[in-house]
Amino acid sequence: MKPRERFAINLRKARKKSGISQEELGFLCDLHRTEISLLERGGREPRLGTIVKLAGSLGTTPEQLCEGVNWLPKKRRFQIKK
Repeated sequence: MKPRERFAINLRKARKKSGISQEELGFLCDLHRTEISLLERGGREPRLGTIVKLAGSLGTTPEQLCEGVNWLPKKRRFQIKK
């Protein structure tokens, strides 16, 4: 699993917990609905500003949206928790 795929899972869960559509989330974040869809499918790596917008609009934190993604500097790779 890639970091963006773990992010996608977290984002989708947070949005569904908030009870809003991709279109509504896009409006709140000033992003197009197709961008939200790409992020939720793991098709795009989110930028820092996008992560902050999403977290604020969903009433969560950037840390929670990135939960399960860790960097292992000695191994020079990501660790993704499923």
